Amino acid sequence: MRSIVFFDLPNTTSNDNRNYIRFRKFLINQGFIMLQESVYSKLVLNSQQAKFLLNRIKKNAPKKGLIQVLLITEKQYFDMEFIIGNVNHKIVDSEERLIVL
Repeated sequence: MRSIVFFDLPNTTSNDNRNYIRFRKFLINQGFIMLQESVYSKLVLNSQQAKFLLNRIKKNAPKKGLIQVLLITEKQYFDMEFIIGNVNHKIVDSEERLIVL
């Protein structure tokens, strides 16, 4: 499964900008990779892990702006069409890099 986070956060004040940077760093520290500016994706093992991740996102979300989370299957994710541009093959973005202890 994939958890995809879409966000549109204000950048009008220095405090808004700081909140944007904090939220973006939080996503990266949680293992999300950037698909596009303000669109991040992460591989999750199951719906329980997705719920846990959603709760962490809610806790770390800024007070202003728009944040949306979409959960899709791997098949749906890999059926994504590229209209313009190409997939970045330098990033290993599959379950191959997943280590389960």
